[in-house]
Amino acid sequence: MQGKKIYQEKLFTYFQLSDRIAKTNFYRRLKEVIHLDFLYDSTKKFYGSSGQKSIDPLVFFKLCLVGYLENIISDRKLIEHCSMRLDILYFLDYDLDEQLP
Repeated sequence: MQGKKIYQEKLFTYFQLSDRIAKTNFYRRLKEVIHLDFLYDSTKKFYGSSGQKSIDPLVFFKLCLVGYLENIISDRKLIEHCSMRLDILYFLDYDLDEQLP
């Protein structure tokens, strides 16, 4: 008898990006070895103390790095590309339902 898969969205689901990214994935390994916390101190003098909050300097640097590694020069294409790749979302510390900057 022929089966037929019927898709139905779940209202609640348990999903972790870390469970879906292979241990050998390039961006997972890069996240484990690259430590960019020094960027907060290095860039602090360029930010004001009032107004809207900006993009996190770590996220901005990581987005630039992904653009370089993936050879993407357009900001819009970069955000579109990153939002579709689970490994890059994991590298950027974003979740599936979070909007990229």
